[in-house]
Amino acid sequence: MKKGRILSVESMGLVDGPGIRTVIFFKGCPLRCLFCHNPDSWDSNGGELISSEDLMKKIIRFRPYFERSGGGVTFSGGEPLLQKEFLTEMLQKCKENGIHTCLDTCGAGVGGYEEILSLCDLVLYDVKATDEAGYKKMCRAEIAEIQEFTKVLSKLEIPTVVRQVVIPGINDSDEYMQSLKNYIKKHIPHAHSVELLPYHKLGEHKYKTLNLEIELSDVPAMDKKRTDELWEKHFKDYERR
Repeated sequence: MKKGRILSVESMGLVDGPGIRTVIFFKGCPLRCLFCHNPDSWDSNGGELISSEDLMKKIIRFRPYFERSGGGVTFSGGEPLLQKEFLTEMLQKCKENGIHTCLDTCGAGVGGYEEILSLCDLVLYDVKATDEAGYKKMCRAEIAEIQEFTKVLSKLEIPTVVRQVVIPGINDSDEYMQSLKNYIKKHIPHAHSVELLPYHKLGEHKYKTLNLEIELSDVPAMDKKRTDELWEKHFKDYERR
């Protein structure tokens, strides 16, 4: 029985997969994305140390809420792939109990992706940037770190929703949207849905609490209408959730 560190559990998630979701936020993330609204999840320490058995008991208690809506459990973060063994065990337990499983990930983990993805009913894949320079600037990391994950994801053809946070003045241009479309066709050709998520400022209070610099302090929240226009122009051949 494995133990893992989690930041929090949301019992009534409505945006991280189909139906009502129980969302498990894992501690620890290898990236430092400019737009991150959960900096409290970066550190792999802290949070709640919990066994897979005890976490499963919590999930089962919420089951009446998510089951009626066609929902399930979403493992998010932070980055759940960093806790490979714990994540695998949790996915296995969910499958044994007939619970729909969804993985919300940036694809930067520590391997073992084939086993993990084979236990997922759905993947929410968070694209940060479409080329090496953009990825390094956005995440302070190398894009090569996610290439193994995307290869396995494409090979197994797990149902996938591609997500992209859209930030004013950074990636809200038609040129970037075309590069995103090309990236999806090349690396996640089986993706059935694309979500453009407007950048928001709701996590800034966490940076202040943690005494961290807010990299995008001068950047306004993204206008949702403009985000919708970009989706209509570039991604109409994909599903929209």
